[in-house]
Amino acid sequence: MTVTIIAALIAIVVIGALWLLSGARVVSQFERGVVFRFGRVSSTPRQPGLTWITPGMEKLRKVNMQIITMPVPAQDGITRDNVSVRVDAVVYFRVVDPVKVVVDVQDYLQAVSQVAQTSLRSIIGKSELDDLLSNRERLNEGLELLIDSPALGWGVQIDRVEIKDVALPEAMKRSMSRQAEAERERRARVISAEGELQASEKLAQAAAAMADHPAALQLRLLETVVQVASEKNSTLILPFPVELLRFLDANTPPRGPDPPSLGEPTRGGQR
Repeated sequence: MTVTIIAALIAIVVIGALWLLSGARVVSQFERGVVFRFGRVSSTPRQPGLTWITPGMEKLRKVNMQIITMPVPAQDGITRDNVSVRVDAVVYFRVVDPVKVVVDVQDYLQAVSQVAQTSLRSIIGKSELDDLLSNRERLNEGLELLIDSPALGWGVQIDRVEIKDVALPEAMKRSMSRQAEAERERRARVISAEGELQASEKLAQAAAAMADHPAALQLRLLETVVQVASEKNSTLILPFPVELLRFLDANTPPRGPDPPSLGEPTRGGQR
């Protein structure tokens, strides 16, 4: 009988130890444990480390508290200026209230994905094409507010939303390419015209300075002659001074009348 009692005690101890061990749980550093006792949730989640629940009476559900990266499927829409686009985005969020995530929503990942898709389509319809292409920071902030408002009620906080890509129709791409090319040509022409204007102004200033100083003009002529001679040309063109032409014209006697030709009759009718 003593052996039977000892065996029973050993069995009770072993069963008790197994029962205690079956209630041991380990919560990781990036997790929180939500405990249900007879179906009723505990308001205080279990912290990371070794914890214990009452087997048969309590259940532990672990919730990941890390930042989750969720790509939003590409959404087709029409912008406010009637352009068909296809936009995709990415959402960064994390759980801030593990109890709400478990109790208030069945699948918080699916819920965040659906509200992100509807919010993205709403942003597309309210924006113009130029905003989608060049003003994404403001659109990202607006999209974040649209998603964060319902997500907070589920115990989820939206950290960041970014529009990844805006796909345009091929016809629109060609039109924008032609527009960009025309803009580049216009800028090139404006720059060329401004350069010619500045060059003409400088030339006018140089001409005025040389007109006031004739010696500077002569030096410029000599520099031109030296430059032409250094190019090893077979023909050398020398400038003829205008002052020399004026001097020769002033010192040349006036030309008399031409003598009569031999075949011309004289005044008296004789040859």
